[in-house]
Amino acid sequence: MNAIDELLNLKNEEQAGHLMRFFKTGKGQYGEGDLFLGIKVPKTREIVKKHYRNVSFAELQTMLNNPYHEIRLCALLMMVSIYEKSDNKNLKNQILKLYLRNVNNINNWDLVDLTAPKIVGADYIESKNPEIIMTLANSGHLWSERIAVVSQWSVIKSGDFSIILELSEKFLTHKHDLMHKAVGWMLREAGKKDEKILHEFLKKHHRKMPRTMLRYSIEKLTKEQRHFYMYPDKKNPSKDF
Repeated sequence: MNAIDELLNLKNEEQAGHLMRFFKTGKGQYGEGDLFLGIKVPKTREIVKKHYRNVSFAELQTMLNNPYHEIRLCALLMMVSIYEKSDNKNLKNQILKLYLRNVNNINNWDLVDLTAPKIVGADYIESKNPEIIMTLANSGHLWSERIAVVSQWSVIKSGDFSIILELSEKFLTHKHDLMHKAVGWMLREAGKKDEKILHEFLKKHHRKMPRTMLRYSIEKLTKEQRHFYMYPDKKNPSKDF
């Protein structure tokens, strides 16, 4: 039995309904029209572990084209496993190219967040070439933009903040809440690695940052620091940071 058949056999209508609401699949919402089987991620990971060594690129593409969210997720997680466990540069490049060809199928925040740092971010760490990330960031396509930002999670962990700082400035005026959350999250991660970097960015931009972005970015700071950035015109006992 292949991965698709295993996933289809696990369909749970009640859970699927919950997931369709959680991932905003209604008319006009960011996940409009997406379909769910109702499978929890740990079960999908079990199927990934079973099949990723033998899956073909043609099978991966078929899964990426599938209307069911969990089948696309399974394909993406298999791609991550192949990428992470291979020392073959050509194979890794093929996985990256397949990923980039399918950004329209990587069309919800979980699909992006579980994979972008481990493929797009990992490629940048090896190549130090920002071209792919900047192309995604300049696309005007929501999921490509989120891939660019969230890919920086692994890059930030490596101690490189250059791209996330540039992207955070670029997306200060973005209209979508999903991008506000993504940027704020990555700034928070940068601050966990180097708090000075975060404060430098915040002191320059906190007054014009969308509130969601700001809240996410300051989540790990002290109460006094959070107050300073959230309410800059109110008296604050501690501004020396």
